[in-house]
This record gives sequence, structure tokens and C-alpha cells, in this order.
Amino acid sequence: MENAKEETINMQLIGSESPYKVNNEIAGSGLNASEVPISQTTNVEDYDPHKHRNRPNPTSNAETLIHLLKGSLGTGILAMPNAFRNSGLVTGVIATVIIGVLCTYCLHVLVKAQYKLCKRLRVPILSYPLSMKYALEEGPGCVRWFAPYAPGLVDGFMIVYQLGICCVYIVFVASNIKQVADQYWEPLDVKIHMLILLVPLILINYIRNLKLLAPFSTLANVITFVGLTMILVYMFKDLPSLKEREMFGTLRNFSLYFGTTLFALEAVGVIIALENNMKTPQYFGGYCGVLNIGMTVIVALYIVMGFFGYIKYGSNVEGSVTFNLPSEEIMAQSIKIMFAIAIFITHALQGYVPVDIIWNTYLDQKIQKRKIFWEYVCRTILTLSTFTLAITVPRLGLFISLFGALCLSALGIAFPAIIEICVLWPDRDLGPCMIMLVKNLLLIVFGLLGLVIGTYVSMVDIINFK
Repeated sequence: MENAKEETINMQLIGSESPYKVNNEIAGSGLNASEVPISQTTNVEDYDPHKHRNRPNPTSNAETLIHLLKGSLGTGILAMPNAFRNSGLVTGVIATVIIGVLCTYCLHVLVKAQYKLCKRLRVPILSYPLSMKYALEEGPGCVRWFAPYAPGLVDGFMIVYQLGICCVYIVFVASNIKQVADQYWEPLDVKIHMLILLVPLILINYIRNLKLLAPFSTLANVITFVGLTMILVYMFKDLPSLKEREMFGTLRNFSLYFGTTLFALEAVGVIIALENNMKTPQYFGGYCGVLNIGMTVIVALYIVMGFFGYIKYGSNVEGSVTFNLPSEEIMAQSIKIMFAIAIFITHALQGYVPVDIIWNTYLDQKIQKRKIFWEYVCRTILTLSTFTLAITVPRLGLFISLFGALCLSALGIAFPAIIEICVLWPDRDLGPCMIMLVKNLLLIVFGLLGLVIGTYVSMVDIINFK
């Protein structure tokens, strides 16, 4: 669901104040500097954060659902056949449902905990980093000392994840272009194609006003929908027998499946952005709310793509199913070029997030002269860093598994559980037999295990890459 991050940018960054301003800690809450959270001794029951969100262009329930669905159709869904290769068909279907339910539940936990924090602090909105900070300040004494550092930790994971997406995009675009170009010219190494893309990538990341990219972003979305439809035509033609495919994968490869599926499904940034921008955010949660409906459709789409993609291509399936399409056919070439264009455009949107966090939070206030120049230096360094990593190990599947396990195990599973514990702690509202505490501790352990094991296996495979 990483392509949903372009929606994060559209909703949070384009035409709005950054939620990461260091000189205005509550910028992410949508408040002015004078509207600092007041004492918790004030009665919180008469304050509803939802009624104080003065968004200029709020989205309806249907529009939010469309954004959620549209944002899920990127490189993540194209990697699902490779995920099923690592898990097996039966394990893949069952585990994707379980991970989908887990991701959805953790998103509910985060949104509800943020609402309680906003209500208690009497602010309409809190960004993810500030939610972590204020939650730890109210949590058990053993974690309060870490509260000042929490925003930096969340920012760090967000930066690494967004830069990871940029690495994935560079490998994806270059590999698709190579497969088409090799049909007409002398074959070149994929690293040469990356070098050819370097200058255009730097230039597109120099765009400071993302409104200029809005029409191209819409074009990228249309291209993606059309391309996915064309891929399904290939996948459902001449499907081999189920008996030719593995039903269950190995335990080691399951960690690669886990990272890939988390990368595809989890989108904590976009969920917060979409919920924050809703006209009626009270309908975001609930059994038949926007989140549950959207995630149900998304999980179903991902299972279909992973299941039938693996049946079609078996053990030969690549990190993106587009790589398996017959490069000599015009229709397949069109699909590869279409997705290359769409993802290239989206690279600028993905790269905006780490620039926004690093520059506005950590550098802007420290640099007094030639700010524009140094901002462009920052943009250049970040683009070069992702390019260097991508050209060193041009393996799409391994990058997807690595950054999914490393970042989303924390951002999407462990951190929401930590926040909920801390938010419930002042009132000791932890349920009978401390069930809420036990549940969240299990989520934290699960998230950390996924982070450590998934990252380790992905790193080993990257190191051993020949």
C-alpha cells in the first residue's frame, strides 16, 4: 500500500502547513502557536476534537474510501505474487487475511488513541510523532523519560521507510525500462538505466510546490488502474494446474512474505491523513466504517493478485509481476512503460516526505543563510542516497521485504500498541485482568519479532546477492 503515500502527501502537505515544524510543536494539530494544549485538569468530556477540525476542503465518506482504495494500487500489489511464492498458496491466503485484520486493528487502535489524546489535550488533530510524545508523557513512569525523543524515533522510521520506497521505485522504473529497451537496442545493464534516470530523478525532486505535480499524479493514477486491468488479462490466460504450485512455504521464506505483505498493506501515514481530512471522521471507524470497508476490498484484491499471479508464474515470479510479462509483446511493453511513467512521477511525491521532515524539523531553524540553496542540497543528497542503495543491490523483492519488515513492524504494529497503553494508563482503563495491557504487549512483541527476523533475513539475502 506504499503508493498510498502519495495520498499522504496530497492530504497532509500540498497546500497545508507541515506537521513537522520544530518552531511550532503543535503545527501537526492544526492549531496556531497561541493555542497550546491546556491543562488536563480541564473537563475533557465537553470537548470533541472532530468538531474543531476546520479543514478547508474536507472529504466525504465516499471520497475517503476512494482515496484509500486508489492509494493501494501501486508497486505493493504488483509484488504480491512474489510474496505468495515465499509463503505458498494456502499459507499466503490465510496469512494475508490475518495480517490484513491485524493491520486494520492496529490502525483502529492508533486512530482511537489519537482521538483520546486530542480530547484530553483539547486539540483537534495531532501528528503521529506528537501523538507518540504526548502518549509517553502520560504512560508508565519507566517510559516517560523517552517522551522528548519519541518524535525523532517516529520521524526516523518514517524517513527510512519513505527513502526505502524511493529505492524500490528506482529499481522498478529502471528494470521495466530495461526489459522494453532490450527489445529494440543493444541490451544494457540495469545499473546503466539507473544512471540514465539519475539526472531526471534529481530534477523532479527539485519541485518544491507539489501542486505542480497534481495533474501528473492524476495521470499516474489512471495509468495504474489501466495497467492493472491489462495485467489481469495476462494472468488469467492459460492458468496452470494448482498441483504445480507449493501450498505451504518454508519458515525462513515466510519472513520475506511477511515483510512484502506489510509493505503492500500497511499505510499508517495515509490512514492518519485521510481520517484527519474527513468531513465526518466519526464514520471512519466502526464495523461498517470507511477503514473496514476499504481494507476488506484491499485485502481481497491483494489475495487475488498474489494467488493467481503465483499460479501463473510459479517459482519464476519476479519482485514485480510486470517483470514476468512477455517483453516481446507490444501490450506487455505498454504495461511496463505505463507503470514506469506512473512510478517515476510518484517518486517526487514520495521523496517530498523525508525532505519535509528533515528540513522543516531539523535543519530549517539552524540554517540562517541561503536557505533555498541548502534545501536543494538536502534534496540532492537524499536522492543520491536512495540511488546509491538501489544501484548497489538492484533487487526489488528484497528491498520491499526489508523496508516492510524494518519500518512497518514498528510504525504499523508496535508503536500503536505502545501509544494505546500510555493513553489508557492515567485512568488505569486496562480492562478486566489487565487484558488491554496483555494484548498490547503481545502486539509489541509480535511487531519487534517481525522487525528483527524480517530485517535479518532480508539483509542476509541482500548481502549474499550476486
